[in-house]
Amino acid sequence: MSNDFLSSAIQQFEYYKMLGEKTFAQLDDENFFWQYNADSNSIASIVKHLSGNMRSRWTDFLTTDGEKEWRNRDAEFENDIQTKSALLAVWNAGWDCLFAALQSITASDLQRIIFIRNEGHSVAEAIHRQLAHYSYHIGQIVFIGKMRCSNSWLSLSIPKGNSEAFNKDKFSVPKK
Repeated sequence: MSNDFLSSAIQQFEYYKMLGEKTFAQLDDENFFWQYNADSNSIASIVKHLSGNMRSRWTDFLTTDGEKEWRNRDAEFENDIQTKSALLAVWNAGWDCLFAALQSITASDLQRIIFIRNEGHSVAEAIHRQLAHYSYHIGQIVFIGKMRCSNSWLSLSIPKGNSEAFNKDKFSVPKK
C-alpha cells in the first residue's frame, strides 16, 4: 500500500505538471506576464511562487522545516522574470526538486513527522498538502491561459459538448 501511495502521488504531480506545460505551449510569450489587474497574479508570478514553494518544501524534506530561512515568499509574486525561457527554468527547478525528494522517500518514511512552518505533518499528510496547493495554482494557470487564448484554446480535458462522444469511446473498450 505505501509504495502504491508514493507511486500515485508522483503520478498526480506529473499530471499537474503536464497541465501547466500544455497550457504554456498554447501561450504567446507576453501572455506569461499578463495580469488582469494590479492585485492579480500573472502566470509568471504563479510559476515563481510554485517553484519557490517547491524548492523550500522539498529541499532536505525529511530533515528541515519546509519553510526555509532563505525563501522570500513575497518576492515570488513580483513580475521580474523577463523571458519565457527564464521562467521555464524556474518552473523546472521547482519540479526537479520535488521529484528528487519524492524519489528518495521510502514506504517507512510515510509516518515520519516533518515540519512546515513549525507545524508537524506526517510525510503522507505533507504530500497531500502540497498536491492540493500545486493543483490549486495550476488551475489558476490553466484558467488564465484559457482566457488569454480565447477561441484558439485547445481543451486540456473533455471539451464542452463532447462528453457523450468521449464516454462512448471510453466504454467501447474493455476495462483496464
